Amino acid sequence: MLLKNFSGFKLEAGTDEAGRGCLSGPVVAAAVILPENFSHPLLNDSKQLTEKQRLELKPYIEDNAISYGVCFVHNEEVDKVNVLQASIIGMHRSIKALTKQPEFIIVDGNKFTTYENIPHKTIVKGDAKYQSIAAASVLAKTYRDEFMKKIHSEYPNYNWEKNKGYPTKEHREAIKQYGITPYHRKSFKLLPDPVLFDFE
Repeated sequence: MLLKNFSGFKLEAGTDEAGRGCLSGPVVAAAVILPENFSHPLLNDSKQLTEKQRLELKPYIEDNAISYGVCFVHNEEVDKVNVLQASIIGMHRSIKALTKQPEFIIVDGNKFTTYENIPHKTIVKGDAKYQSIAAASVLAKTYRDEFMKKIHSEYPNYNWEKNKGYPTKEHREAIKQYGITPYHRKSFKLLPDPVLFDFE
């Protein structure tokens, strides 16, 4: 059972991101402020849900949230600042996109920098503990998946429609065969090191 609130403040925002471990595409962050009476039987950490369940939740969260914001940090910026900074930048921008300024921010994970002097708390596995972080994880994941499906049509060889840019064997084989695209993160290790045999 997910908890509704950490701080006791009415305008508490939960924030999370999707796509940190991917080889291609953006990091997508979301921030959500939920009303006290918010409830949905499916709501959970987005990784525990099927794609169908996430897509069912997305409009429900958007229609019932007090406010939500979603931000894309594209691969060029990820390469410039590193993926951890990109995640924090994305979360800050998604909080900035909220129509109401939160009184408190709860963050999935253990890394964050203060935003606008608003008090915050980082919570490891927060997306499986608090409703607003779970809702943010669902929005971040669904928006990112939608983007990856869109760019799949430009570069179908990489099958982003299915692997969403994660380092699957199939994705790496495609990089080996076809090279990289403008959507790949050049600062990431896109292919494993070749195995070197010493015969001496």
